[in-house]
Amino acid sequence: MKWLDMPPVWLLAFAAGAYFQAQYFTLGLSLAHPLTMLAGGILVGGGVVLILLAAMEFRRHKTTIVPHQEASALIQSGVYKRSRNPIYLADVLILAGLALRWDAVLSLALVPILFWVLETRFVIPEENRLRRHFRADFARYAQKTRRWL
Repeated sequence: MKWLDMPPVWLLAFAAGAYFQAQYFTLGLSLAHPLTMLAGGILVGGGVVLILLAAMEFRRHKTTIVPHQEASALIQSGVYKRSRNPIYLADVLILAGLALRWDAVLSLALVPILFWVLETRFVIPEENRLRRHFRADFARYAQKTRRWL
């Protein structure tokens, strides 16, 4: 059941909650507007692009993309020059974009909750593993590259 504790599963669960809220529990709230739909599409598209760019870096460095596994390389190139966690950032962007596209106004509150879940369940433990494994290299990387943006 360890596969259940994976970021895509968390994103899917939060997205399902947002979709359910948009369909059955709107409370008459709406942000529906062409610009909101456009912003939602840009956020989802940007998130997908970030994931693809990050996945290419993992493949190029021949290390695992799977959380909770020991990395064989410290990736500092590509999108990892700008963010230490572009895939988790992408997950947050995708959820925000879906909530806007689906006009799930109440579900926008799920975005910071997903952010917190990803940080506590994945980001901090992963960075601790990288810190132990790559020591000085990770310290230098963390000093010059922000965790999120």
